Amino acid sequence: MRIIDGQGTPAGIQAALGQAVAVKPAGIVLSGFDPKSTAQQVAQANAAGIPLIGWHAVDAPGPSKSPKLFTNVTTRVQDVAKISADWVISQSNGRAGVVVFTDASIPFAKGKSDLIEKELATCSDVNVLTTSNIPIADASNRTPQEVSALLSRFGTKWTHSIAINDLYFADAAPSLRASGKQGNGAPFNIGAGDGDPSAFQRINSKQFQTGTVPEPLSEQGWQIVDEFNRAFAGKPASGYVAPAHITTAGNSGGKSSWDPKGYRAAYREIWGK
Repeated sequence: MRIIDGQGTPAGIQAALGQAVAVKPAGIVLSGFDPKSTAQQVAQANAAGIPLIGWHAVDAPGPSKSPKLFTNVTTRVQDVAKISADWVISQSNGRAGVVVFTDASIPFAKGKSDLIEKELATCSDVNVLTTSNIPIADASNRTPQEVSALLSRFGTKWTHSIAINDLYFADAAPSLRASGKQGNGAPFNIGAGDGDPSAFQRINSKQFQTGTVPEPLSEQGWQIVDEFNRAFAGKPASGYVAPAHITTAGNSGGKSSWDPKGYRAAYREIWGK
């Protein structure tokens, strides 16, 4: 296995995928970037018969025709949006003032926040106070100031937050703390996606994040290996999609990631090991 880092820039990602195709590997994983930004390199891989597996590469799980991917491994954004919004409705007993943090420059992120707001609207006493549009790339610089402004604007009306990614709450915490807010009090924050170790740390220590809808990262790694086995054998993709799951301090077990049980044994049985 070889890892090629695109450095998070369009030019870097294009160069990295170009290098990957040039190696003539058995398969390539497109990890966390939009294949449309690398259309030329994707076409080269397709022409060479190299199976491509996306990991959070396109909007939906499963095979993709345009761009041509053997499959894309991710949770369903509809499920993630619904479960996070329903958590707010339940946790607030149907009475919440919600701020939604999104990045409207990314269609996938904007689509997720739209779905979140649509689900929140199913409860008449839940009020979306505002949608805060902060590009992920600028989150560390803009979120603290934005949170201070939101506290001044809404005060105690702001009871809950949902963000399209946990990272917003890492940047929100200093401003919430400086305003005298308690880490285990309102606004209660849930991340609709990601589930990195820092989010688990905030949740477990009850410091300005109450929950997350994490991706089962290790399980998805095993699934990618299984999908490659299927591609190499000329079989169709598995069609498996991990269910959405909410992690809180009450069910995390003090761990730093969401790692479901049973999948290792299931895959070993499939592989005959």
